[in-house]
Amino acid sequence: MAKPIDLLQGTLDMLILKAVSLGPLHGYGVLLRIQQISRDRLEIQQGSLYPALYRLEHQGWIASEWGESENKRKAKYYRLTAAGKRRFQTETDKWNRMADVIAGILSTTPEEV
Repeated sequence: MAKPIDLLQGTLDMLILKAVSLGPLHGYGVLLRIQQISRDRLEIQQGSLYPALYRLEHQGWIASEWGESENKRKAKYYRLTAAGKRRFQTETDKWNRMADVIAGILSTTPEEV
């Protein structure tokens, strides 16, 4: 199996918003969901995840409430807010535009210059 790739700076917030857009998750569940939907190609460190969750909640893009996890422990569950849905759409659009620009640059041949 290939080594997980490192995240590009600035993408963690977008990935968290995507993960919680699929349904409410506790913190560790967010980490597992990102690994799952990346087919284990991305690995998020807990030391990066929890500050990002705090930041997104502080910005009003996710909201949290306490609940019980699968193993009967108290856990904070996160869900996407309306502002978070808008932010996620904006970030997704920006990401897709940037990916198109970079793909175009990388596919440029000497004859096109």
